[in-house]
Amino acid sequence: MTSELDNRLKSAKIIAKGAGDMALNFFQDIGKLVIESKGVQDMVSNADRDVETFVRSELAKQYPDDGIVGEEHDNVVGTSGYCWVIDPIDGTANFVNGIPAWCVIIACVHEDETKIGVIYAPWSDELFWAAKRAGAFVNDKALKTSETEGFHDGNFGVGMNSRTDTRLVVDFIKVLAEKGGLFYRNASGGLSLAYVAAGRLIGYAEPHMNAWDCLAGQLLIAESGGMIEHQSADDMLKTGGRVLASAPVIFDALVAMSDEIFPA
Repeated sequence: MTSELDNRLKSAKIIAKGAGDMALNFFQDIGKLVIESKGVQDMVSNADRDVETFVRSELAKQYPDDGIVGEEHDNVVGTSGYCWVIDPIDGTANFVNGIPAWCVIIACVHEDETKIGVIYAPWSDELFWAAKRAGAFVNDKALKTSETEGFHDGNFGVGMNSRTDTRLVVDFIKVLAEKGGLFYRNASGGLSLAYVAAGRLIGYAEPHMNAWDCLAGQLLIAESGGMIEHQSADDMLKTGGRVLASAPVIFDALVAMSDEIFPA
């Protein structure tokens, strides 16, 4: 890993923990949150905005020439070739309802690839992190994807959102069940992807995800021995896209299922 990437990884881990601690303080006093609706099953709170402002401020102080893309504030165009991608609280619906299934996500893109991915779940104090070609870890423990023998052997994460036709996800779950699979949904795509990297889920599929929700998790999975659908990080920043990830043994079957039900 180059010194530039190593420094950014160290910064991302520290900033993610700081952001997570800040978010946890909000979470422990959720009765005071100011909550708004952005659409069907799409909420935002003052915690989301304040946490993202903190992350942006810390990144701008340390890497003023880097770009920044986040869910809650306008993009910053950089000149260094590095771009930070932020979701301050992924799983806001859980967060505002007191459910401990949410996380802070920070990724860094360079030369059309995600080079750094950090996902922090402060309520469990788990820091998932990865760097391109340097492995993936939770805290200091190396991650490894599941050794499942098939869809029947483990829980499979399925995501959905208001941007895509609900029937697509229903059809996918039906086929998954016919293969003996059990579907899992915790309303945080980023956290679910981290769980795939950790071997807790055997895979994850969602018809469309935004870059801030998935880039870090996809890198975690790739670096922990799993399979992901390869995409241009720059294109994902512009439009988002389909996300498929799993343990290696079921990946080809996952792609075939998905091509039938929700083509990329």
